[in-house]
Amino acid sequence: MSHSQLIAKKHDQDMTLVSLSSEVIFGGEEVVIIGGPCSVESQEQMDTVAEKLSAAPVQALRGGVYKPRTLPYSFQGLGQAGLEILARVRREHQIPVVTEVMAIAQIEELAAVADLLQVGSRNMQNFDLLKALGQAGKPILLKRGLAATIEEFLGAAEYIVSHGNPQVVLCERGIRSFDNFTRNVLDLGAVVALKQLTHLPVIVDPSHAVGKRELVAPLAKAAIACGADGLIIECHPEPEQSISDARQALSLEDMVALVHSLQPVAAAIGRSVRTTPERQLLAA
Repeated sequence: MSHSQLIAKKHDQDMTLVSLSSEVIFGGEEVVIIGGPCSVESQEQMDTVAEKLSAAPVQALRGGVYKPRTLPYSFQGLGQAGLEILARVRREHQIPVVTEVMAIAQIEELAAVADLLQVGSRNMQNFDLLKALGQAGKPILLKRGLAATIEEFLGAAEYIVSHGNPQVVLCERGIRSFDNFTRNVLDLGAVVALKQLTHLPVIVDPSHAVGKRELVAPLAKAAIACGADGLIIECHPEPEQSISDARQALSLEDMVALVHSLQPVAAAIGRSVRTTPERQLLAA
């Protein structure tokens, strides 16, 4: 950690709080849940997602408008049109939004709308992009590279912080291995290690880690149990019809059920998951 002085944890109680709004804060006692589709597809889709998830309650919406795809022939996102949809959903539903930034040229337009700018796995070591995001003035969600060591992951975060932006949230999203039953291998050991090595909040993306919706809920619970500060989970009004990553997307109903199933896990380790007043009464 000698090369990562700014993000190194000096004392056990060191914790950077990263705020998306006055009510949505990573690193505190409350676990932050982000949900939504892989890609913004239409205004109707995102309105449906926002209405269902904000009542869950999910604290922030994810939705890609620029998509890094393995093949150039795959759907690349709606771009500017998708960003306009995201802006309207954010405004009308009063919910923070998260979207991916792929290039320096996109930072200004995305930062005008998004509350959290995501750096995808493929761009974790795009150092020019990381330096520019250090001056973006917006919280950054940094995903671990698909073959990155923990030290390389921390080094990438250090680029952003050392260029002036301390608002970084780390995201474990699975790494490549010899096993291909799951899309990647979720490294919960890395979550525990990162919580000990750095004061930055750490969240988990079980959707991209496993690539199969039926495996998402148990791993989401395990992530909370081992200390993750939040989750980012893919869900869709009609998962089978999703333009991208259909196999791993939960239905909105399953997403709502998952949020509520996390409460006892969080409580067991002295944390909480936000709940609706009706659910609080039922739990009492």
